Amino acid sequence: MPFGAHETMEVHEILAEKINMISHFNIYAMQTKNPELKDMIMRHQQEEMKTYDAIVAYTHDYNQFSPIPPNTSVMNVKPDQIQYGLNNPSMLAPETNAVMNDYEVASAMLIAHKNAATNGVKATLEIADPNLRQMLMNGAVNCMNQAYEVFLFMNQQGLYQIPQIKDHTAKTYLHSYQPVGESLKAHFPVQPGQNLGQDNPMMAYMNQANAHSGQTHQQYTGGQGQMGAPVQRTMPMGGMAGRGSIGQQSNMGQTGQAMRPMGQMGNGNMNGGYQANMQSYRGNQQQYNH
Repeated sequence: MPFGAHETMEVHEILAEKINMISHFNIYAMQTKNPELKDMIMRHQQEEMKTYDAIVAYTHDYNQFSPIPPNTSVMNVKPDQIQYGLNNPSMLAPETNAVMNDYEVASAMLIAHKNAATNGVKATLEIADPNLRQMLMNGAVNCMNQAYEVFLFMNQQGLYQIPQIKDHTAKTYLHSYQPVGESLKAHFPVQPGQNLGQDNPMMAYMNQANAHSGQTHQQYTGGQGQMGAPVQRTMPMGGMAGRGSIGQQSNMGQTGQAMRPMGQMGNGNMNGGYQANMQSYRGNQQQYNH
C-alpha cells in the first residue's frame, strides 16, 4: 500500500525534524547543570525517539501500527498556579560568545517543541493514511504537552514572565462575545441517535490513550527533589507559555494582585525562592542575558 506523494514528503519533514531534536537534546543534557531540567530533557528525548521509531517502522512495511500515545501529561492545570506579571526582566540580545546556560537550554527546548507541534499538526492535515495520521497527531499533541512542561519550569524559575493586562480591560474585550442564541440552536437541533463522534473508532482510541497517559506518566510533584519521580496520583502542573495571558485574568483575586505561586518543585521553593532565582540569573549578565 504506497503512500501519496504529498504525505510522503510531509513524513520526510517530520522524521528529519525528529532527528534534529534528538541530536540537539543530547547537547542540551550535557550543557545543563540543573538536575530537574536534565531529567526533563532525557524524558522528552525518549518520547521523541519512540515517536520516530514508530513512524519509521510503519512506513517501512505499512503493517506495524503501534502509535505512541501522548505520554507527557499536564492534566489538572489550575490558573492560579502560574506566575503572572513582569519583575524587572533582564535585557536580551544576540551574542557571538553565548554560553548554553539553563535559560538557553530551556528556551531552545521550548522553541523546538513549539515548532514540532505546529509542523506535526500541519502534516497531519495532509495525511491520507489513517494509521499514519494517528501517529503524527499523537506526536503533535505530545510536543504541545512537552512545550507546556518546559514553560512550567521556566515560569517557576522566573525565566519566562507573562505580561498582564488589566482585568477590566480583558473582561470588556472578551465579554463582547456572547453565547449562541436559542433561536439559532433551534434551527440546528441534535438529531436522534447522534453521538457527536462517540461512535468514531479514532475517538475511542484517543480516549483510551489519554486515560492510559494519565495513569502511567511520571510527573514532577511539589516538594520532590527531582522531576519525573513516580507518584500515585496526578498532581497539578501549571500552564503553557502565553496561555491565559488575557483570558485567565478573570481568575485573579478581587484585589487585582498577582496569582499565588505554584509551590515547591525540585530545587526551588516558589514562595520563598522566586526572587532568589530571579536574582541568581540576573546576577551574572554573561550567563542570563542571551
